[in-house]
Amino acid sequence: MPLSDDEQRILHEIEKEFYDSDPEFAREVGETTLYKHALRNIKWAVIIGVAGLVGVVAALQVHFGLAFVAFLTMFVCAVVIERNLRKMGKAGFQKVTGQVRSGQMRANMGGFSERMRNRLRKDDL
Repeated sequence: MPLSDDEQRILHEIEKEFYDSDPEFAREVGETTLYKHALRNIKWAVIIGVAGLVGVVAALQVHFGLAFVAFLTMFVCAVVIERNLRKMGKAGFQKVTGQVRSGQMRANMGGFSERMRNRLRKDDL
């Protein structure tokens, strides 16, 4: 059921007030998507999973219990990756792979390198 003219006007006023009161937060909310959040979680799970693999190899030389804890870390990371891929679904996965092919992946991964460059530039001044 479509909104009436009054309801559309009220909604537009609320939106304008939101953008005027906190433009930084409004921009962040507008740019954040489920795909971006899921990709960020996958990225961290992969990094921690690789660290878990290194931990398994190193801990096997020291103690079996430590190696088991590192293996559990890898297992939890695999579950996190699987759950986030399910959240993205087939459409999200195709969108991400299309962006990887077109070179837009840096923008979707949170712009970490760009933020670090900006932070280092500010520190130099």
